[in-house]
Amino acid sequence: MSAPSTFFRKNLLQHKYSLLITYALFTVEMLGVLMRPYFLGEAVNGLILHNYGGLITFLMVHFAWMIVGTIRMRYDTRTYTNIYNSLVLTFLIKRNLQENLSKLSAHSTLTRELIDFLEYDLVFILDAIYSIIGSMVMMYFYEPSIVLLCLILLIPVVLMSRVYGKKMIRLNKNRNDELENQVDVISSKNPEIIKRHYTRLRNWQIRISDQQAFNFGFMEIIVMVILGVSLLLSVKQQQIAILAGDLIGIYNYLLKFIAGLDTIPYSVEKYATLKDIINRIDDGETGEVK
Repeated sequence: MSAPSTFFRKNLLQHKYSLLITYALFTVEMLGVLMRPYFLGEAVNGLILHNYGGLITFLMVHFAWMIVGTIRMRYDTRTYTNIYNSLVLTFLIKRNLQENLSKLSAHSTLTRELIDFLEYDLVFILDAIYSIIGSMVMMYFYEPSIVLLCLILLIPVVLMSRVYGKKMIRLNKNRNDELENQVDVISSKNPEIIKRHYTRLRNWQIRISDQQAFNFGFMEIIVMVILGVSLLLSVKQQQIAILAGDLIGIYNYLLKFIAGLDTIPYSVEKYATLKDIINRIDDGETGEVK
């Protein structure tokens, strides 16, 4: 990406307090999500002993999470629509519609993608980070050996993601290069040129999809190993009379860890897309070629 004084960075800083509030609410919401399996397990353990205190606590935690989540979602929409309007108006007015119409149209669409990333994808990615780190912290108190397994399997995932990221940066760049010419291609009214344009777009999208499919298969192999070995470790743990609620907690956190792990390829892909978008629009703002 370009230097810290990019067009987007300067504009987003104008909304830093709104963004701070929405991500603070999201953090509180994720803490609630992370603690729910623990309180659910405690509720089950208590009910087995005819003690309802754990159930009441679990329901209170769930209710508090619901309230925070509702407030955060309402605030999100107001924050991001305001940011998008500010960005796109600044973007269009500053250029005064003087540059190539096809490229300007493509960049305006990419601006919307950037805001969608901040509103939806970044939240999804942060959720995955909370799930991976938080689940391992919580599982440590149940069964440390499962955490060790998760840490070991993170190594091939990280290495594979680096390779995947480099490929996705290149593929997204080529696809967006083609998209920048779309208005000009359609305006040419030449059937052959239009056909070649959409054929190239189709081919780039297929190559992107093939990379996604390959990484899906790789990640699912990792998931199979985690589930299989964790089951064996849990059998060992059950030999010392593990409580039913603790077992529920372990597998809820294990599933959250796996869900977070499945998000890593998606996160890498979104980073590649975001990097290309910002570079393109910063190029247009500075007139430089990176």
